[in-house]
Amino acid sequence: MFELTECWDRLREYYKKHRIKTILLYLLLIFYSAIPVFQVPFLDFHTIRISSLMDQRAAENFLLYYPSQSRTSLADISPVLLKSIIAMEDDAFFVHRGIDWNQLELSMKGNKRSSKRKRGGSTITMQLAKNAYFTTNRSVIRKVKELMVTARMEKEVSKQGIMKNYVNIIEWGDGIFGAEKAANIYFDTDAANLNVNQASRMAAVIPAPLRYKPNENSRYVTRRAGIIRGRYNSVVLFPEK
Repeated sequence: MFELTECWDRLREYYKKHRIKTILLYLLLIFYSAIPVFQVPFLDFHTIRISSLMDQRAAENFLLYYPSQSRTSLADISPVLLKSIIAMEDDAFFVHRGIDWNQLELSMKGNKRSSKRKRGGSTITMQLAKNAYFTTNRSVIRKVKELMVTARMEKEVSKQGIMKNYVNIIEWGDGIFGAEKAANIYFDTDAANLNVNQASRMAAVIPAPLRYKPNENSRYVTRRAGIIRGRYNSVVLFPEK
């Protein structure tokens, strides 16, 4: 009985210190049975061809499907682009297991204080899960499912597999998915040959790809690209454990 009481007290103490994290974990358990089974392990060996976001955008534009997008291996993506994406979107990519709890809690607290500008707390793995298997429609259930798929990805897929699929399906404009096509359209080059300026500008627009273009001189793109160039050198790609 003493052990149960002590355990309960510890759980209550943990809840007080990590309230948001505890609630999210509780929701994960509640909705676990509603999670569809995806072929997540195959992401290490295959690149996603058509994502749920592509299907959504096609429907929004009254298309049966989007034309085939350019796909490329991770080796044919400029390391500068990979570093730029990690520097801006998820600097703890090689450390966390899919969910950066500290960033997620900070973003939730920040968004609670301000309703004007929302702060993102999604990791690269979370973004991949959302783009690959879900739509942009927001709901608690969808977010919980997204977190479950994220956890599976981190457990069953390598960081290389996650990043390969991410850069091949991420949205970079109206009907533009993947680094190769974006590099072709915006800078008339291949994803492998992107320079620092081009790569930083591509990474800068990821949060709002339908509003901003990498090759435009908007204050938003220029400011974010400058921040990225100041950070990307500190990123070590795929460090050995």
